[in-house]
Amino acid sequence: MRILALPAFDDNYLWLVHDHAGNAVAVDPGDAAPVLAALQAHGLALRAILLTHHHPDHIGGVAALCERYAVDVYAPDDERIPHATRRVAGGDHIDLATPSLRLQVLALPGHTRTHVGYHGGGLVFCGDTLFSVGCGRLFEGTPAQMLASLDTLAALPPETAVYCAHEYTWSNCAYAATVEPANPALQERIRQVRALRASGQPSLPTSIGLERATNPFLRVDMPEVIDWGLHSHGIAPGARVERFAALRRGKDQFRLPALW
Repeated sequence: MRILALPAFDDNYLWLVHDHAGNAVAVDPGDAAPVLAALQAHGLALRAILLTHHHPDHIGGVAALCERYAVDVYAPDDERIPHATRRVAGGDHIDLATPSLRLQVLALPGHTRTHVGYHGGGLVFCGDTLFSVGCGRLFEGTPAQMLASLDTLAALPPETAVYCAHEYTWSNCAYAATVEPANPALQERIRQVRALRASGQPSLPTSIGLERATNPFLRVDMPEVIDWGLHSHGIAPGARVERFAALRRGKDQFRLPALW
């Protein structure tokens, strides 16, 4: 099994999973053009499409792909997602024959109310819920919902490869460094990401273990983040949802320093 990162728009990654026999699955194809180009370049045939949520940069290419390929489109039960042939919800399982992949659907509300993820085979496609060293904005959900979704992802095995949908890692690292400036794992991640981006490589996939060590949104219960909430915002140590909400508000207002 191989997974290709297809850059799209300003900072999206469309993921294309394929096996050695040339069978492929597209994840969140917001633009058909890079998917079609990759299928042709690698001699692949599209067998299915997985969608995590309804935003245009995740579903915009589905219609054009379905014109070329008669495939199942797996998507959450949301009327804002047309072209879906299989509606899924948390707890469902998807058995893809080609490529051979069994996935569990994870309910991940917060970024949107019907957001889902797909976990199996040592990986997770998490859309805009979890980013490397960050998390998605709360467009429709509540802080409590988003924190619960992140808790779901954090509970996956640490070696799980995490395929996020955006290249936000550098700015996320800069914000995380304001929360945990003395975190050695974060400092190492900053060095890694600087080198990857300087050479034009993606900072993804990441892993659940790496995110547990570096991502403040998965570390709301760590002493350093609790101290940040207490001393910066007067948040009581036991108020984890309030602390998460403060972290997210801080990221919403954060601007990348010029020297970064």
